[in-house]
Amino acid sequence: MPKSRARTFRQMRLSLTAVLCALCLNAAPGVAATALHFSLDRPIDGAAAPFIVANSQGLYRADNLTVTMSNAANSPDAIARVAAGTSDIALADINALIRFRDKEGSPPVKAVFVLYNKAPYAIVARKSRGIASMADIEGKTIGVADGDLASKLWPAVARHNNIKPGKVKLEKISAAVREPMLSAGQVDAVTGFSFLSAINLRDRGVPANDLAVLRFSEFGSDVYGHALIVNPKFAAEHPDAVKAFVRASIAGLRLTIKDPARAIDDVLAQMSNGSHDLELERLRAVLKDNIVTGDVRKNGLGGIDDARFAAGLSQIAEDREFRKRPLPADIFDDTFLPPPDARGIDLP
Repeated sequence: MPKSRARTFRQMRLSLTAVLCALCLNAAPGVAATALHFSLDRPIDGAAAPFIVANSQGLYRADNLTVTMSNAANSPDAIARVAAGTSDIALADINALIRFRDKEGSPPVKAVFVLYNKAPYAIVARKSRGIASMADIEGKTIGVADGDLASKLWPAVARHNNIKPGKVKLEKISAAVREPMLSAGQVDAVTGFSFLSAINLRDRGVPANDLAVLRFSEFGSDVYGHALIVNPKFAAEHPDAVKAFVRASIAGLRLTIKDPARAIDDVLAQMSNGSHDLELERLRAVLKDNIVTGDVRKNGLGGIDDARFAAGLSQIAEDREFRKRPLPADIFDDTFLPPPDARGIDLP
């Protein structure tokens, strides 16, 4: 093993030991561990690394938690699981949660930690189909998968960028054929997550220099992305367990940021036929574009800005009429967050 790689591993072990020792101080001696069920909102891939690392490296156990993990089909499914109590905590899109909470009689599920400071919504297009910028969208055909979260925000992004929606053809397609249809040139672009569709297309052989990734966050979108959401009964009965889960997940995220390649080793142990290079590219993309943003560098992980949240609600409202527009406190509960000085990140 090269000396530099060995030194990195030694540093990781020392860092991990320090984290584990610090976490162990939080667990009261002789107190039984709290069992909880955690759901991801889709099958495991590189973007799930912070939680896989926290689990496989024993960070949850060190904070007196016994965590069982499973995969939901999508964010609405993950939210439904938490609402029903079949999952105690889940990772889900906060904008899907906002829409869920606007339904009459919906349980008061709340987010407690924002992972994606910027939502990964994007239009992924082929330059060879005549799209290199947002201004090129008019007159083109965009493939939109059923239930796609990015497409719900498209009307607001289009208006903000002076694009006439009537001049863009939206073709409904299955999520299973989204990348194949764009790869084959059957559509000019697709909506989706930047770290999913764009990287999957490159894996299908589409050259990187033929792809235009138009991230909504770069075209006036203020919305946050995925967040940890908690069943209200579980949160009321086990507030310390929720705090511990957030704390340990932050520790897992820090290790992931410090050594993404090592984090992907843990991820691949939970996948079937995963590609190290592909998933590492996916992880680095989500860290750069969605997690380690300017806001996070300044203010730390996990929180929200009320004014920005309100601006995001206004954009969501362009695609729906709220029964009652929520306040930030209706959707996000910051009482489970560590103090700001414990949510900073040490960048390599």
